Amino acid sequence: MIFKALAFPLKSIILLGEKIKEEADRVLFDSKTIEQQLIRLQMMNELGEISHDIYEQQEEALLLRYQIAKTKEREAGK
Repeated sequence: MIFKALAFPLKSIILLGEKIKEEADRVLFDSKTIEQQLIRLQMMNELGEISHDIYEQQEEALLLRYQIAKTKEREAGK
């Protein structure tokens, strides 16, 4: 009985952590958001607001996230 009383708050914390991770993943791997970020990044590069090196680094990271997002979308559609 004591174990159950102590385990309940722990289960709640674990469940909350899982929900937070799911929401973070949803936001991080939203293909539409990533597309908008890529467009914004390209505009910043073209306007000279960021260096070409920073542009390439950020573009690479965004394209990787985009690839993961599209893979997740395909898997969810199955």
